[in-house]
Amino acid sequence: MMGVGAVKKDSKTMILSGVAGLVGGACSMAIGELVSVYSQYDIEMSQLKRGGRTENMGVEEMDAEKEKLPNPWQAAGASALAFSLGALLPLLSAAFIKDYTVRVTVVIVVVSVTLLGFGGFGAVLGKAPVVKSSLRVLLGGWLALSLTFGLTKLVGTAGL
Repeated sequence: MMGVGAVKKDSKTMILSGVAGLVGGACSMAIGELVSVYSQYDIEMSQLKRGGRTENMGVEEMDAEKEKLPNPWQAAGASALAFSLGALLPLLSAAFIKDYTVRVTVVIVVVSVTLLGFGGFGAVLGKAPVVKSSLRVLLGGWLALSLTFGLTKLVGTAGL
């Protein structure tokens, strides 16, 4: 949304780009997570087999070991859901604002609050320092927003 908002000031185009970003980003995150977790699952299963542990295990024990491993499909779903929720908040906040400057400002504020919230939530789940983690996520998000907005503005005004 910020990239398109850098060169197109109408709300319809900005919202359309937000929807496309939400769908594309959620799919990308889910597929990336699925591939990553499945790869880890395969490695763990290979290590179980190589270690000879499976030869000494019964079916129930093997199933118990498999249950301890992360489920790639659940991880993919969780990743897609988290991305969608994070993208939906700024999208909805911008959907009803006609004035360009106000719309961009509201998106930045909503994204900032969302980033702080996700950073804090992740810190609590991971038992990490909340303020440090939240600020790291916020600064990373601001960097991404700035680069997206700035580079798109540069390309858009260069007539490419």
